[in-house]
Amino acid sequence: MSSALRARVANASTVVVKVGSSSITSRTGGLDHDRLNELVDALAERRATGTRVALVSSGAIAAGLAPLALKKRPTELALQQAAASVGQGLLVAEYTHAFARHGFTVGQVLLTVEDTMRRAQYRNARQALSRLLDIGVVPVINENDTVATNEIRFGDNDRLAALVAHLVSADALVLLSDVDALYDGPPKRAGVKRISEVRDRAELSAIEIGGIGTAGVGSGGMATKVEAAGIAGAAGIPVVLTSMANVRAALAGDDVGTVFHPHGEGQGARQLWLAHASDPRGRLVVDAGAVRALVERRASLLPAGVVSVEGDFAAGDAVDIVGPDGVVVGRGLVAYDSEDLPPMLGRSTRELAETLGPEYERELIHADDLALL
Repeated sequence: MSSALRARVANASTVVVKVGSSSITSRTGGLDHDRLNELVDALAERRATGTRVALVSSGAIAAGLAPLALKKRPTELALQQAAASVGQGLLVAEYTHAFARHGFTVGQVLLTVEDTMRRAQYRNARQALSRLLDIGVVPVINENDTVATNEIRFGDNDRLAALVAHLVSADALVLLSDVDALYDGPPKRAGVKRISEVRDRAELSAIEIGGIGTAGVGSGGMATKVEAAGIAGAAGIPVVLTSMANVRAALAGDDVGTVFHPHGEGQGARQLWLAHASDPRGRLVVDAGAVRALVERRASLLPAGVVSVEGDFAAGDAVDIVGPDGVVVGRGLVAYDSEDLPPMLGRSTRELAETLGPEYERELIHADDLALL
């Protein structure tokens, strides 16, 4: 089955490739021109076959370290933003020049969480990226680190890459790391084995999954890549995780790295956005009956099943739905402000319509606005 899935990657008509900071920058900051050109050469070869290619590239902050005489990635947000401002221009200039050698045009796309969190911006980002690919441009995508804050940001580009793969309806996602695959333990430990394929998340339960690598210039780690594979897999997109040295082999469908199987038939755009890109503003605690209705029947959430309300939110905001055991079972767009909900809890919509008015005879969260987690 692994070979068939890798063949899907080899034959993908649209592919998203994500590269981390440590793969294209030096340990002290600044771009590694040879490694960046090596990556572009591989992507340009695939683009020349007619495949639509989008590149999600970290490296703006790392590229800005040397010009600002910084010896390591700063922890202060304002200094990170300054480094990103300087480095992003250098990064895109390098990609523009490298792809131009192969006759391809690059388009810079900077995204924030807001662009995937708000439905209108999500739709606009989808349209812009799709149009760039349609006219033959290679989008080079990064988080907009210059304006992102600690409170509202992706935090790494692995999750962003998975969401971009869904935005452009990609057939495959390739995550390039400083580690060539997922292993059943720390890669440097003697006797560990490469995991060639992951069929479902249950297979990961006994695996030690590490954090940020030793280079110290990035913000992600193996855990974020596994999470990204889960997000892409929910959209029906296969994922290959490997090192940049294996990028050609991965794109060709060779047995390198780790391939993650997609699960299910893929969530729709709205459900994927709700599950992985929306920012929950509060919580609705529901009873066991409501949990069964949501999970087993995919029903809408009614006031009768809600026990309590947590947080301050407005109608249209995303909120988490929590079972009596404290486990989050779903996320959805609520139809009422939080301050309107207390008198409605535990009551049927018919009773609410009779006592409060006909406008209250509706769901708290409609099934179309709800994603199970």
